[in-house]
Parts: sequence; C-alpha cells; structure tokens
Amino acid sequence: MSDFPKWEQKSHAKHWLLFPENLGEVLCLDEVALSDGELYTILTNAKNKSQKGSLISIVEGVKSENVIKILEKIPLEKRNQVKFVSVDMANNMEKIASDTFPNASVVTDRFHVAKLVSEVVQTIRIKYRWEAIEKENQLIEKAKESNQKFVAEIFENGDTEKQLLARSRYLLFKTSKKWTEKQELRAKILFEKYPEIHQSYNLSMTFRNIYEHAKSKSDAEIKINDWIKKVEESNIKAFNTAAYSINNHKDTILNFFPERVTNAMAENFNSKLKSFRAQFRGVKDMDFFLFRVSKIFA
Repeated sequence: MSDFPKWEQKSHAKHWLLFPENLGEVLCLDEVALSDGELYTILTNAKNKSQKGSLISIVEGVKSENVIKILEKIPLEKRNQVKFVSVDMANNMEKIASDTFPNASVVTDRFHVAKLVSEVVQTIRIKYRWEAIEKENQLIEKAKESNQKFVAEIFENGDTEKQLLARSRYLLFKTSKKWTEKQELRAKILFEKYPEIHQSYNLSMTFRNIYEHAKSKSDAEIKINDWIKKVEESNIKAFNTAAYSINNHKDTILNFFPERVTNAMAENFNSKLKSFRAQFRGVKDMDFFLFRVSKIFA
C-alpha cells in the first residue's frame, strides 16, 4: 500500500541512506545499534531537533573510511558550508567529521566528557564495594568457624559498609547542593571513611564546573590545564587515565565553548529511533524499517 517498492534508495538502503537536502550548519554525528547489536553511523541536522528534515545519513557500521565514502557523495560545496559537527570521544567519529566537513569545527560533546569523569568516581566506589563484600564474606566465614553469629557494623545512618557504598551511587553524580538530608549524612560518612572517593568526587565536580562557568575558550583551556595538574597531584591512577584522554581531545573539547554546541540532539534522535525500532520487533526486513524512518525523519 506504500510506495516502498518504488523507493529510490531501496537498492542500497541496508547499507546506507543519504538525504543531502537536510544538511545544515550544525550537525551531530553518532552511532546507534539498530539490528541485533549491529552499529550504524547516524548524521543529523541539530537545528531540526529530531523532527522531519533532521536525518542526513545512516551508514551501516562505524568504519571511518566507509562512512566518509558515502558522505562524500554530497557535493563539496555543500559540505563546506557546515560550521560545527558534534561527536563523542571516538577517534573514528572525529576523523569522519574532519575529513568530510573540512571547514567545520569538530566539537567533542560535553556530556560524553563529563560521563568519562563521572565514571572514574564510580569505578573507585565499586572497587571499595567489592573489597567490602570480600571483607564481609571473610568475617562471616570466621564467625561460622567460631560458631558465632556475624553482626555487621552499622553506621549512624543505618547503613552497613556494603550498603553505604552501594547506596552512594546516585549522590556522587550530583552536586552537594542537590543532596537530600539523608544523602548529606551518607556522603559525610562515606567521605570520612573513604578519603579517595571524596577526593575523586571533588575532582569530578571541579571538572563539571568548567563547563558551567568558563567564560571563553581561552578561559576554559586555563581551567582544564589546572584541572589536569590537580589530577596529577592527586596520584589517583584512574583519574590520570581520564585526564590523559581529555588532554588528547582537548582541542575538540575546547571547540564547545564559543557556541556551546552539544550532541544532545543526536542522543534524542537515537532514542526515538530505538523506540521506533521496538515497534518493528519481529520484522526482519531492515529495508522496510529504514524506509519508514526516512518517511518520518528525512
């Protein structure tokens, strides 16, 4: 009943779709799993906010050379008009953006960078949690050998050590101003018992504040360099790894600050695409699914 049999992109739809007419000055480049965990590279127009006209391209896979080959089908004159391309921290995405859109500033998305820093804090918390679980297991075994009942230490807020570390997950993502009274008490106990988690949390919030308060690209660069120095002084190995990665992407991270371009629209588009894909569960014809996607978003 549709015009799917006559669809002009039907012959290559499984491998790529291209809608050059939707190109704009600010683009978002990202990857998404659409079929059995298989990844596709998606290019969207940020201005159209995941609505009609937002989809520029879907390319099977994430190999930079394959994606570039498809995007180069768009005339260079049109590609030269792109001013910004927002990407995650993957090197292949940076290469696709810089090679395909030579006049554009490639911007590493702030939320991916902030997530990297937050994950370091959670990694440290999880390390201590496993240590607490192991410690408790040993104490339980010891109590059994002595025919005694194991009684875990309980902190003033009612948490055991294991519970304290498990229940602190969400408060470590938030600024202290957004903590509830219970979270304030839990954080106080956590930070007193685990100074490394406290130090890591402070480093995470300091980095987050750069995005919130830096007044210019040069100001942000000074603040990031100072932050990297603090990380080196902290001697927290996991943070050194994150700082090294941030330093390697510093040029594209700093490109955020003049216009504050983010990849939020790409995340929103991918979320809609996954939701739409769920409606086609059981439909194995990828061609038809992509046909429907093009009708809605292209």
